[in-house]
Amino acid sequence: MSDGSALPGPDGALRCPWALSAEEYVTYHDEEWGRPVHGDDALFERLSLEAFQSGLSWITILRRRPTFRTAFAGFEIAKVATFTDDDRERLLADPGIIRNRAKVDATLANARVLADWAPGDLDDLIWSHAPDPAARPVPKTLSDVPAVIPESTALSKALKKRGLRFVGPTTAYALMQACGLVDDHLEACVARRG
Repeated sequence: MSDGSALPGPDGALRCPWALSAEEYVTYHDEEWGRPVHGDDALFERLSLEAFQSGLSWITILRRRPTFRTAFAGFEIAKVATFTDDDRERLLADPGIIRNRAKVDATLANARVLADWAPGDLDDLIWSHAPDPAARPVPKTLSDVPAVIPESTALSKALKKRGLRFVGPTTAYALMQACGLVDDHLEACVARRG
């Protein structure tokens, strides 16, 4: 049984243990998770998918991501903001995504809010909450990785204040991890940047 330390993957390289349970995880872990993501549409996609993941396994979302992208017009804010009640019903009937009414409604509402922001505002707001990497301890095991940090709580409050939904502190922290605002790859992990 693992103590939460980095473990050898299929190629023998050490990785965060969560990344080894499925082939899709290895690719996501090595190529995406913890890498900086910029751009309002790209960040809207990540924010939406993190909200859909709430209460579920990330592998469920990862495996359905292509269908999510098709269903939500590539997560282009301007397009999703124009979705109608018919689009909402189409989404709620789509077995290829998570058909949670509250999450679908939040995604559509968030797109409408974000459509009124100036280009780059979402990117600027999210990245303004990135903690100083020098002030963060490097995690050695999974137990060293927090679920929430003060900056994710502040980001959650800032997003909610601007009218976004389904953006609690834990979701905000998962977004920070996924989009490279923090590097929570374990110290011995091959994908750790620093």
